Amino acid sequence: MNTMSLSKESIEKLQELKDKFPDRRTAILPALHVVYDQFGYVGDEQLKEAAEVVELPYVELAENASFYTMFPKKPVGKYFIQVCTNLSCALLGADSLVDYLLEKLNVKLGEITPDGLFTVVTVECLGSCGSAPMMQVNDEYHENLTRERVDELLEEFRREGTKKGGPPS
Repeated sequence: MNTMSLSKESIEKLQELKDKFPDRRTAILPALHVVYDQFGYVGDEQLKEAAEVVELPYVELAENASFYTMFPKKPVGKYFIQVCTNLSCALLGADSLVDYLLEKLNVKLGEITPDGLFTVVTVECLGSCGSAPMMQVNDEYHENLTRERVDELLEEFRREGTKKGGPPS
C-alpha cells in the first residue's frame, strides 16, 4: 500500500462523514481532521483522495485547508510551533521570540529540525491577545512567553519527544 494513501480506517471515517450531514460541505472540517490525524499534515494528494471519498470538489477541501493554520500543508516536526505575530504579540516581542526559536533550534521558518522534533512557523492571530506573546504547540497554548520559558518548554518537549517518538500529536 502506498504510504501516501488514506488508510482503510480513514476512508471509513470519511464515508461516515459524507453520509452524516445533509449538506456534504459541512463535512469538510471533520474530513480535514481525519486526514491530519493520519498523516500529521494535509498535502494535496491526501486532499484529492479525501475529496473523492466525500464526493466534494478538491478545491473546496483545499480552500478550507489553506485557511486554517492548524492544518500544515507539508510534513512538520513532532512539535508544530506556531508563533502568533499579530499586533499584541508583535508589540510584546513576538518577532524577537521567533528569531530566538529559529536560532536556538538552528532552522529556518517551516523547516523540520534534524531530530524531527520541531517546526516553527508564524501565524497571524491565535486569539490570545491578553496573554501575549504566545505560541501554540500542537494543540496547546503557551502564553506570556519569555526566553526562559521558551527554553523550559523546548527542554520539556525534547525529553518527551525522545521518549515517545512518532508523528505529531
